[in-house]
Amino acid sequence: MELLNNLLLGATTAFTITNLFWCFVGCLLGTLIGVLPGIGPLATIAILLPVTFKMGDPSTALIMLAGIYYGAQYGGSTTAILVNLPGESSSVVTTLDGYQMARKGKAGLALAVAALASFFAGTVATFLIAAFAPPLAELAFKFGPAEYFSLMVLGLIAAVVLAHGSFIKALAMIVLGLLVGLVGADVNSGIARYNFDIPELMDGFEFAVIAMGMFGFAEIIHSMKQHETRDLLKEKVTNLMPTRADVKRAAPAVFRGTALGSILGILPGGGAILASFSAYALEKKISKTPQEFGKGAVEGVAAPEAANNAGAQTSFIPLLTLGIPTTPVMALMVAAMMIHNIQPGPQVMTSNPTLFWGLIVSMWVGNFFLVVLNLPLIGLWIRLLRVPYRLLYPAILMFCCIGAYSLNNSVWDVMMTIPFAILGYYFKKWKCEPAPLLLGFILGRMMEEYLRRALTLSRGDWFILVERPLSGALLALALVLIVLMLMPAIRKKRDQAFEGESD
Repeated sequence: MELLNNLLLGATTAFTITNLFWCFVGCLLGTLIGVLPGIGPLATIAILLPVTFKMGDPSTALIMLAGIYYGAQYGGSTTAILVNLPGESSSVVTTLDGYQMARKGKAGLALAVAALASFFAGTVATFLIAAFAPPLAELAFKFGPAEYFSLMVLGLIAAVVLAHGSFIKALAMIVLGLLVGLVGADVNSGIARYNFDIPELMDGFEFAVIAMGMFGFAEIIHSMKQHETRDLLKEKVTNLMPTRADVKRAAPAVFRGTALGSILGILPGGGAILASFSAYALEKKISKTPQEFGKGAVEGVAAPEAANNAGAQTSFIPLLTLGIPTTPVMALMVAAMMIHNIQPGPQVMTSNPTLFWGLIVSMWVGNFFLVVLNLPLIGLWIRLLRVPYRLLYPAILMFCCIGAYSLNNSVWDVMMTIPFAILGYYFKKWKCEPAPLLLGFILGRMMEEYLRRALTLSRGDWFILVERPLSGALLALALVLIVLMLMPAIRKKRDQAFEGESD
């Protein structure tokens, strides 16, 4: 009964004209940037963060930004199926069978299965958030500074373990993010540190500037070096309704993908990408006809699309209950909350229940909008895919610069995107995944604050981190993850999986 009352409270927020409009705008933008390869939800949300300054209600801002995130998961499947080019990294697996279905004249079926699987998974994940968020938030109230610090250490270690590519490179990116987060005024004393006597760095680096440079500008620079090839389908997309036989084959895959994605989405560093790859691997392993995978198996579209949407939405659970971002996009959501003077954490549910439950209900509304948007607008997305990137990228760069300038009405912020863009480009070239850097940057400041509080309470005794049972257990789990990751057999399998994904 309490859950129903909470959802009704959320509905009063989500179903206002203003919030419905911005939810629709977020879903439309998310689908658009998912369809157009090169700019993902991370860069788009970073660009639009300054826009949220103008939104008086923080609920409206978060509803729009969330719509962009899970909307991009929908849009990424469209190009994966039609062009064999994933708009989103989580849609890479969809290309394997989705494009083969399109070549066999089943593009409409593939798109319909992807949209309906995504809607089902999104709906289930929304109810999971509504059901499990309150008890997790109650548990979070028992956390002290030591427990929060240990939880963040575990989150960063898990992000390293689950990141793609080299373990050492991922760890180095986390450490670099922590170091960049130290620039600016000291948490307690307010004394400037590592700012090289540059007044503009007294408050440290702007999160949006780093995200825009490393993901927006760097992605454009990297994409411009690639040879532009888009093999668009010539025939008209038809037969959007799956048959009973198609539903019978796809439904079990959707259920399994939803369950797996919902679990993996909660893990730090996991999210939609890990969920989609794992769901595809599971389906291929248990299938009676594994030879059909990669040749147009409908399960190869249904499972990863359900998993990546479920994972994208359940990644909100740690954010809303613990205030801990598990992915770079969730880190941007934390930044958006801070912009509106909302401290992320379990107190959001009690201090601002309309925002908390309004955001949850808006996710179901957004998923409904996305089903309505995706299938009827397929013709429009195909036309957009014909626009040369050389015309799109200057416009995107212009909006990035406007967004960076509007943070503080300062040219300095625009200039600071340049070194981060160069860094981001070379990180991509050296196969160093920059996403852990963002997590390290935003969690580093929070970790320092909680560590200082814990040491103040213990009068400088570091053993408080292991003496408190929950804190000690979290640190022990982080140590176990490191030991497992360093085992040769596991590292070999991980590197092979990454190489296969890169190919």
